[in-house]
Amino acid sequence: MTAENQKILDRINAYAEKALADIDPQKTRISFQLEALKPIMQEIADETGKSVEDIFILYMDLASEASVEAEKNLQATLDEDEDANFSSIANRLS
Repeated sequence: MTAENQKILDRINAYAEKALADIDPQKTRISFQLEALKPIMQEIADETGKSVEDIFILYMDLASEASVEAEKNLQATLDEDEDANFSSIANRLS
């Protein structure tokens, strides 16, 4: 992931933490969640000269990439600490 893409992902995630703080993502329609993120995506689209749709697709790609990387890091940590207890693993991940 490029530094520019990481900044975009961080911006959208930070906005999402505020805009979606009071909702349960399991019980809230995806369309509502996306509509809540539209202002930040529109802002980024305007800054970069891209469409909101392009920013949405980029965000989904970056979020997937970040998720895969987080899973790899977790698996690597678990593999290194087969004998460690859960608390020590959790403390290192935080």
